[in-house]
Amino acid sequence: MKKTPTRLADGRELIYYDLRDDTVRDAADRRPLEPTVTRSEIRRDPLLGDSVAVASHRQGRTYHPPAEECPLCPSRDGRLSEIPDSSYDVVVFENRFPSLAGDSGRCEVVCFTSDHDASFAGLTGEQARLVLDAWTDRTAELSQLPSVKQVFCFENRGAEIGVTLGHPHGQIYAYPFITPRTALMLRSVAAHKEASGGENLFDAVLARELAGERVVLESEHWAAFVPYAAHWPYEVHLYPKRRVPDLLALDEAARTEFPQVYLELLRRFDRIFEREGGEDAVSEAVSEPPTPYIAAWHQAPFGPTGVPGVEREDFALHLELFTVRRTSGKLKFLAGSESGMNVFINDVPPERAADRLREVASS
Repeated sequence: MKKTPTRLADGRELIYYDLRDDTVRDAADRRPLEPTVTRSEIRRDPLLGDSVAVASHRQGRTYHPPAEECPLCPSRDGRLSEIPDSSYDVVVFENRFPSLAGDSGRCEVVCFTSDHDASFAGLTGEQARLVLDAWTDRTAELSQLPSVKQVFCFENRGAEIGVTLGHPHGQIYAYPFITPRTALMLRSVAAHKEASGGENLFDAVLARELAGERVVLESEHWAAFVPYAAHWPYEVHLYPKRRVPDLLALDEAARTEFPQVYLELLRRFDRIFEREGGEDAVSEAVSEPPTPYIAAWHQAPFGPTGVPGVEREDFALHLELFTVRRTSGKLKFLAGSESGMNVFINDVPPERAADRLREVASS
């Protein structure tokens, strides 16, 4: 991997990640941009104890542009975009409309490929490995910022999720606090450690799932399963079999094997609703749009966990992949119970979801 940092016309950082070491990246951003002005503010909810980012400048962000005006495509044929060069492998740059900025953290965009019509599932193993390397590098860099407590790499795909740019891309959020979801996991780890006489909760969950009926796929270094209490109709958790706190701690064997496992998982997600008849499709074969999903990396916070008796090494790196689609043409909405009380109601039994994801394995 070759890494080439540069600056956009408004001062934001952009980094090229290339497969070839001899690639030269010297194209300048020729757009007449003013310096970026953000108004991100973190406010703490006194009742729930969580934090809310208030970012009014995001109201003016780019919204569903036509493909020929996509800001994530390379600059070519006289049209200038967020990426100054005419091609790229993987690019990361500071978001022009960040939810977090300055002392309130940082937001970055990760472009997986210059091909506007591609998807992560369509990448080669070499390309997917490059994305993993970029995630890892950005986690390392962002963790060094004084205000950053946690780094979150994720991908939103599909209009149903709320994606406003169709180009295959993800994001990285560097939070100035430990997120509520992670804090809850850490408290659960502490409670289990005390109740079990020192057992790690993540290890116990992985061992139980590997011995059960909800395993979707398993390799030498990775395991993917539908969790016992899945919140979403189709939800898969992907764990390295050796517990590590973050992407930086993955060994080379796990990194090498990751692309084939993750790409297979994404391709199965794209196939789960392609079916003639049955509960997941109409009676005739239909062309279902690509499955919308969220893919979220959970990493340990940097520095103290804030939970007595729990170190960051007690946390287990893992990825959660889920879709808001519950069957062909129908979405899972977060209505009263989910949005009002955070009590999820899942219409698809996790065991059935695991069966379905095994059924659509590549031949």
